[in-house]
Amino acid sequence: MLVLGIETTCDETAAAVVERQRDGSARILSNIVRSQTTEHARFGGVVPEIAARAHVDLLDGIVGQAMKDANVGFAQLSAVAAAAGPGLIGGVIVGLTTAKAIAMVHDTPLIAVNHLEAHALTPRLTGPLAFPYCLFLASGGHTQIVAVAGVGQYVRLGTTVDDAMGEAFDKVAKMMSLPYPGGPEVERAAARGDAKRFAFPRPMLGRPDANFSLSGLKTAVRNEANRMMPLEPEDVDDLCAGFQAAVLESTVDRLSVGLRLFHERFGPPRALVAAGGVAANHAIRGALQNVAARAQTTLIIPPPELCTDNGAMIAWAGAERMALGLTDTMDAPPRARWLLDANAKAPAGYTKTRAGF
Repeated sequence: MLVLGIETTCDETAAAVVERQRDGSARILSNIVRSQTTEHARFGGVVPEIAARAHVDLLDGIVGQAMKDANVGFAQLSAVAAAAGPGLIGGVIVGLTTAKAIAMVHDTPLIAVNHLEAHALTPRLTGPLAFPYCLFLASGGHTQIVAVAGVGQYVRLGTTVDDAMGEAFDKVAKMMSLPYPGGPEVERAAARGDAKRFAFPRPMLGRPDANFSLSGLKTAVRNEANRMMPLEPEDVDDLCAGFQAAVLESTVDRLSVGLRLFHERFGPPRALVAAGGVAANHAIRGALQNVAARAQTTLIIPPPELCTDNGAMIAWAGAERMALGLTDTMDAPPRARWLLDANAKAPAGYTKTRAGF
């Protein structure tokens, strides 16, 4: 089975061709990603209109390159999959419309993929992994703990009640006048700093639910930074170190609760899986390893190029769904919001729109 995958939900324009074997194993034949970091850097964050226009300009060429690198023709495809949400609606429309055009011209099945499902299924792309397993998804737009019970079978165990984790890292970086994207810059500064200099709050610590909150911590960092202005380089390093230490302690606590809730409902998880750009943070990886060890399970983190947004994960999710006979019609809508767990509800007071609700 050969599936073309298209990803345009935020600021990566991506396409890939993935082959799914009869035994369920996978082979990535091509995976082309064009990041728009340069276009958005001077604004300190993603500008939706700029992102959508870049997708329009780039996508046809990237799809063509993915097909060329895979050495396959459109007539050989078993399906065309596109991320239909959640995400920035302009970009989602570009990718889904392109996939529909390809599917119509070549009489190929269409699969409208939930971007979050693609992240959830990525570890099965890189190696054998049986259900159920626990997913920790942390990126600029998402922070969730999800029980992955099967293809199309997801139960959200915890989520952010305000800022996503990657979003909080980016905003702290902006406070410190660090370059965009801010997450890696905060991590580098934190490695030089003294995490004990500032006593920042540990959000949600000890709560029986598995939800996250980072807005209060972010505000505490801003207040401390404003009090000290102008900041010296040492101050920036120490503020970042204190912020990251608080995030780590909160994450360990929240994931420990999430894994306990998982165990109560589904039994022991086959693995703890981390996905999303935040999973590239080495300090967070170390904390996740400790959480997994205490829960007596295996930590699986796909390669960095598959943790962040990419076409291969969309193609693989499409292949997994098609293997079960799950395809979509040409009226499949683009969605700015799309719950992974259809029965989930946003926590009380939740007002954000970037985390997939």
